[in-house]
Amino acid sequence: MDVGIAGAGLIARGYFAHLTQRGMQPKLWSPTGKSARDVPSGTVLNVMGAIEGQFDLVYCANAAELAQSDVIILAMPANGHRLVLDALIPHLEVRHTVIISGHLSFAALYLSKMVAARGTQIPIVAWSTTALTAKSPNAPHELRIGQLRGNIDIAVLPAGQGATAKATCIELFGPHFTLRDDLLTIALSNLNPQSHLAIALCNLTRIENGEHWQQNSNMTPKVGNFLESLDQERVEIARACGKKVHTQLENFRQSSGQEITNTHELYQLQVARGTDPIGPKDINTRYVTEDVPYGLVATLFLARLAGVEAPLHQAGAAILSACYQRDFAADNDILGALEITDIASLKQLVRDGFATERVS
Repeated sequence: MDVGIAGAGLIARGYFAHLTQRGMQPKLWSPTGKSARDVPSGTVLNVMGAIEGQFDLVYCANAAELAQSDVIILAMPANGHRLVLDALIPHLEVRHTVIISGHLSFAALYLSKMVAARGTQIPIVAWSTTALTAKSPNAPHELRIGQLRGNIDIAVLPAGQGATAKATCIELFGPHFTLRDDLLTIALSNLNPQSHLAIALCNLTRIENGEHWQQNSNMTPKVGNFLESLDQERVEIARACGKKVHTQLENFRQSSGQEITNTHELYQLQVARGTDPIGPKDINTRYVTEDVPYGLVATLFLARLAGVEAPLHQAGAAILSACYQRDFAADNDILGALEITDIASLKQLVRDGFATERVS
């Protein structure tokens, strides 16, 4: 299977190694060129951890060359999705399947709308998270894969193509995918924006000063209380949207079989198991610059449509906007383009996508 990967950062390189190891010949595209300059074509990528080996990176020159592949995976931060999708859309045909790895802010709906405007419809797959984790500990040409995720929730537009799209995902990455009913379930099950809000806001001076600090160890009881309250807001928004989602604690209990009573205990259990990653040390961390405009702002969009108050999400986004002197809501370049003003329309679109006759 021909696979093109839009993006050339850590996750994209991890996908390149994984797919190559599975006997495919993927190609990367670096939209801005920065990652390609860091690790240029012909560079031997040394991969260790959950995947091991040496891989010769291969790049596409542009979006048109990337679109020669039948399957295209977006593997980049959400603040690059609009740029990449706009470059790809003129080249997409009915033969294509597009996978958005780590879907945020209804980017799949934006792609559906733009493709429908061209008179066609393609399978668009939204993953709840990335298929693996990756870090570059020493040099750009070195990559450590922390884990290959055991399960990834996915939704497909249109929903009727779900079984076929899931089969494509399994062919690429193995049997690690659970098909959910629609994009709304994926959006409301994403725990990263609220978790990263609590971590970033309560450790902002550490991040700004570039301190070396342990992320899980610093999930203290009081920060844990904050995160649990954020989590409850997410659950209430989901309920108002007609969805039942698990709390973060329920998710962990279900997956681990461990009986824990609070978020602080959950994070300290991870520390005891040897999982205590270094917290962000750059004020431009994606915990803020990606997860506020494309995570929290999208959650607040759902809250408004459903008529639910989310004061902690609202305040968190406002406080970080004030700290950064930046309107993070204005940074979101996807939601406004969807022109969705009521929950009923959203509920239909997250199942069916935009039909060609809906866009003229």
